[in-house]
Amino acid sequence: MSVNTSPRLISVQLVGLDEDLGATSSDVIRVLADRVAATGRAADGAVLAEDAIKREASVGTGVPGGIAIPHARSASVSEPTLAMSRLARKVSFGAPDGDADIVFMIAVPEGADKDHLTVLSTLARALIRDDFTAALRAASTPQEIVDLVDREVSGEVAEAGVGKASSASSPTTATGATTATGATTAGASDATDGSGATAHRKVIVGVTACPTGIAHTYMAADALVAAAQRAGAEMHVETQGSSQVEPLDPALIARADAVVFAVDVDVRDRSRFAGKPLVSGPVKRGVDEPDTMIAEALRAADDPNAARVQGGAATTETNTKNEHFGQALKRWLLTGVSYMIPFVAGGGLLIALGFLLAGYGIALQHGDSGQNNAVFTLTNYTLLNLPPEGLGYYLGAAAFQIGGISLGFLVAALAGYIAYAMADRPGIAPGFVAGSIAVFMNAGFLGGLIGGLIAGAAAYWIGRIPTWRWLRGLMPVVIIPLFASIIASGLMLLVLGGPIAWLMTQLTEFLNSLSGASAILLGIILGLMMAFDLGGPVNKVAYAFAVAGLGAGSATNVVPFEIMAAVMAAGMVPPLALALASTVLYRKGFTKPERENGKAAWLLGASFISEGAIPFAAADPLRVIPASMVGAAVTGAISMAAGVTSRAPHGGIFVFFAIGDVAMFIVAILAGTVVSALVLVGLKKWVRKAPAADAAVSETAGDRVAVAV
Repeated sequence: MSVNTSPRLISVQLVGLDEDLGATSSDVIRVLADRVAATGRAADGAVLAEDAIKREASVGTGVPGGIAIPHARSASVSEPTLAMSRLARKVSFGAPDGDADIVFMIAVPEGADKDHLTVLSTLARALIRDDFTAALRAASTPQEIVDLVDREVSGEVAEAGVGKASSASSPTTATGATTATGATTAGASDATDGSGATAHRKVIVGVTACPTGIAHTYMAADALVAAAQRAGAEMHVETQGSSQVEPLDPALIARADAVVFAVDVDVRDRSRFAGKPLVSGPVKRGVDEPDTMIAEALRAADDPNAARVQGGAATTETNTKNEHFGQALKRWLLTGVSYMIPFVAGGGLLIALGFLLAGYGIALQHGDSGQNNAVFTLTNYTLLNLPPEGLGYYLGAAAFQIGGISLGFLVAALAGYIAYAMADRPGIAPGFVAGSIAVFMNAGFLGGLIGGLIAGAAAYWIGRIPTWRWLRGLMPVVIIPLFASIIASGLMLLVLGGPIAWLMTQLTEFLNSLSGASAILLGIILGLMMAFDLGGPVNKVAYAFAVAGLGAGSATNVVPFEIMAAVMAAGMVPPLALALASTVLYRKGFTKPERENGKAAWLLGASFISEGAIPFAAADPLRVIPASMVGAAVTGAISMAAGVTSRAPHGGIFVFFAIGDVAMFIVAILAGTVVSALVLVGLKKWVRKAPAADAAVSETAGDRVAVAV
């Protein structure tokens, strides 16, 4: 007997049996997306397909057993929907055991309610059950498919809130149970053998989570539960998905022998698991290799040298076991830069505001006091006793001073969060201290990088030292920060600080000597770097290089301000050029969603936010990125040649008051924008796009941050 949801997630119009939808996953997704749009559940099938293809490019949605579950949240979708195809010609969706012949596409609106998401997750869990997938393959009509789906989610619909799991419909009833709290469990802590004796079972707790929180989160939980049952262990999983999250019982965590994290995103409140042996990997590994992960967890439970969860995060080799040192180093450095940027952006804009209100003289030394004018003003005057220059000058002095203090955290924050990326929360304090020592030694930005790496390495290795159970709770909050700080800061203070400071002095003198052709060449290089990966590692290196020099800028040393201006101007070019090309010069060369993105890119580009260019680059990187690089290089060269300066690290055209020679700043941006747009139009007209290019979406496109310029 079928149960109709209101509105129903699936209908016969959304089901196709024994059909050939193409040779690639993108082909199948496009047909299913158009099917959803044809029923009125999505405004634009192309937009939905693009969102799902991007999701597919980051991590394949194929699971063992010939099943694929492409899914996406999309602004184009009006109500949660399932579209299904049983393929006559199998297609690869990245499953380890081969191609898929059963494809369910899950389309979810951006603001989908938790009730519908719970129903969708229930269906996703059912797809790893042999009995359910066998029934799907045996169905002879679309109506049978609809009835099967309705029966599977009927337990969810029958519950008053739709959000609680029903043991009747749970896909884990044979091997475990899905509790009403959302945690998945298997087995019992004690089992009776044939003699009547009670044998202790290992207790494993875990967390599963994926970016969308619709399918893989729950499928991994059930797969791990079943694997634990087969291994004779007790398993409890906290599913941190789109449905309501119920944390694991602290008492249960306390008696756990090991922890399994199958996640693609950060685990919420990791500190609960501190000290426990850990096995970690991507959520898809929990679906594809659950028995292996459980076996590793059981071995780790008996291994005193196993990786363990430390404080706020995990130190483990298993979650990055395929990552070589170069990739790890890049991840550590980019984490530090990402966390540093808010200090720089906020501080730099406050300094720029101070200049606007009080003039550039606010930064100069006041007489023989040894203080800058801002400190002198704030020390000698109050709101009730204003300086002769008036209220605006006084507020400008306050803004300048607050901004300067914020920028003072730049190196310490960089070092602290590099160490955090390496050793998680226990590395933060040693990293901040090492970064502060770098500032004290005048070792600057480079000193912060090195200090952060040393602090992170020290915290990581100290955390791996086997210790007594009673001491493990003190490790992340006392022992690791103390000894890692001694090691990292001691090395910086006694050994490395002096040589690094000398190197920074030489670099500063070299930059100050740049002029003419050398300055133009530097502008070209910075422009190319800013447009190369639109917020990726190369872009961040150029941006970090610019903002790190702001603190060294002065009335007599304007080169750091010139570099900042060139970087900001060049970073504005890609979104502005794409806006110009897609909305003015060559509208027919872009899809309707791209034209809509182009409208938004005008404001994003003007604000120095490169996110406006990412959708274009993700869909067509081989034409968009080269065109962007050409224009950005032109802008960087013009800016450096004209001696344009910027005392603000962010804000684009809206911090015009902090730009020296704002007219040439605008000219440089306009020139690069026009050049990039014309090159892109030419490439679109005369360079044919590779057929599979849209499927080869850059893996890092989804990792960009709006402020990463």
